[in-house]
Amino acid sequence: MTDEAPGGDRRRLIGLIVGAVATALVVVLLVVGLMNRGQSTTIDDALAAGSRPPAPDITLPVLVTGPGLPPVGQQASLADLKGKVVLLNLWASWCGPCKDEAPVLERIWTQYRDKGVVVLGIDIQDLTSDALAFVKEYGLTYPSLRDGSDDSKTALEATGVPETFLIDRQGRVALHLAGPVSSTTQLSGPIDQVLAEK
Repeated sequence: MTDEAPGGDRRRLIGLIVGAVATALVVVLLVVGLMNRGQSTTIDDALAAGSRPPAPDITLPVLVTGPGLPPVGQQASLADLKGKVVLLNLWASWCGPCKDEAPVLERIWTQYRDKGVVVLGIDIQDLTSDALAFVKEYGLTYPSLRDGSDDSKTALEATGVPETFLIDRQGRVALHLAGPVSSTTQLSGPIDQVLAEK
């Protein structure tokens, strides 16, 4: 006779199954991560070769409007901003590094908007209400679009959030930064260089 409560074997079996499934999931994620590690994209390949690939034409609804963009809810296209330097940032309200970089992007917007630079956010994998709460919490005034389907992430060959793309006046990608923007100086040099181009 055992002191074990009825159903103890069943709970132990369920625990073992859950543990095995969790372990298998971790292994699969590690394998996928290792397979994709070091994988470059066509955008990154072009930049590494010294050329600037054309930015994809992304059309999405406006989440927060700004210069050169239609009112909230209407469709806006990246092509509408051709002729301006665009700092395009993929973000989400649930993204920890996005919270850290939001004030930095706001400072870049404040510093460069009168020089013809548009900081443009694209909120992905998010609820509109959460995205708007994020914008309010961090006092963001730069415009953002809303991508509920990840089309922009796919078009830009992004692997996650945050990711930032500097787009020149001709609509070409001049810089791709995977990961958070940690300071204004991280982007001020590239932005100044692109602004100086005729």
